[in-house]
Amino acid sequence: MDGSIALWMFGAVFIVLLMGYPVAISLAGTALVFAFAGDYFGIFDAAFLEALPNRLFGIIENDTLVAVPLFVFMGVMLEKSNVAESLLENMSKLFGSLPGGLGFSVVLVGMLMAASTGIVGATVVTMGLLSLPTMLKRHYDSALACGTICASGTLGQIIPPSIVLVLLGDVISSAYQQAQLDMGIFSPETVSVGDLFAGALIPGIILVILYLVYLAGLALVKPSVCPAIPAEKLSTSLFIELVKGLFPPLILIMAVLGSIIAGAATPTEAAAVGAMGATFLAYLKKQLSIKQLKDVAQNTTQVTSMVFFILIGASLFSLVFRGFGGDELIEEFLSNLPGGAFGAVLVVMLVMFLLGFVLDFIEITFVVVPIVAPILLAMDINPVWLGIMIALNLQTSFLTPPFGFALFYLRGVAPASIKTSQIYRGVIPFILIQLFLLALLAVWPDLATWLPNIIYNN
Repeated sequence: MDGSIALWMFGAVFIVLLMGYPVAISLAGTALVFAFAGDYFGIFDAAFLEALPNRLFGIIENDTLVAVPLFVFMGVMLEKSNVAESLLENMSKLFGSLPGGLGFSVVLVGMLMAASTGIVGATVVTMGLLSLPTMLKRHYDSALACGTICASGTLGQIIPPSIVLVLLGDVISSAYQQAQLDMGIFSPETVSVGDLFAGALIPGIILVILYLVYLAGLALVKPSVCPAIPAEKLSTSLFIELVKGLFPPLILIMAVLGSIIAGAATPTEAAAVGAMGATFLAYLKKQLSIKQLKDVAQNTTQVTSMVFFILIGASLFSLVFRGFGGDELIEEFLSNLPGGAFGAVLVVMLVMFLLGFVLDFIEITFVVVPIVAPILLAMDINPVWLGIMIALNLQTSFLTPPFGFALFYLRGVAPASIKTSQIYRGVIPFILIQLFLLALLAVWPDLATWLPNIIYNN
């Protein structure tokens, strides 16, 4: 069968998306149109569609995916209970007297919010609303302020517990088992969300440190772009305020992440603890009401419905894509690339980077990764390393002008005095930092694989 029809189907999806139709409907609708047309002309076996009920039932049965609404609930509850606001205020008091101190605060709070919410858009918007006016008021360079906020907001891609890693972990696990079965290994090894969480810790911490080093260097060389807050504005009761603002969410994050990595709880069980803990934290901060709980539940339902609706559309799309021989075409293409496994990974990363301009991580995770991951993993590539590389790659894509999602999120909440060109200029150094980290991971895969191997004795 001519697999090129599958590529035409991919192109048709992009055209439909550019017309403004929802992603899930675009994926499912395009797939059905091509499937019915292919069946009519005798070039597609409609029996492929018979596997759809089993796939949907598999989604319903998947315990790992139950963690998604629970993590979303935890993130939304923390976001609406003003945790970020109190954290930023106290961090600013702690570091504000130093040149670049407010930038340090934004990065550190962005890291904590990333570990709390795991939702890139929510973190960028929250940090933009809270910190951008303060940074501009303190005479920070507009481009630097915007770049710091965008980069810190996208840390939710890589710092666990991240929804991106939960979804990627589930897809990578299935792809790894399929790759081993294709290689004739009928007792396949498994990879879990916990493996990806452990693998992401060191790269995530390195990325935060690199951000801080860049800001410190800039403050040293050119302090006028990131001036210090006058000392008289610092609170005398800072330690008590910092403990009250920082420790409760930090303990919650450590409990959720630590229980998963230690193997004491599954991601779903830990997410349930996180959701209850976030609710209790909101209650302690007197931010919990019936209206608040209703808003959080509605937001959680909306995000979760979107994720699963896209997953259903992607399942149908991938079935039809395989029915047209698209997976065989992709496998042949990647296998024949010069450079072997390195060349194949490089091409896949480049394609995903470009797709990140027009598709969110959910669509890429559910549509692209199931197609290419089994092929790459069959080339003896470590699944944890591949998952972390994909997450970092998409994080970089979401920062890159002119189409990066994070830039659009910030543009939506930034004051009119901020030019779009200033946002673009501000993120460039942070993009270079992330590309540097990607290169480090490519050269030293142990940065992602060492900790999971130590913890789980892989």
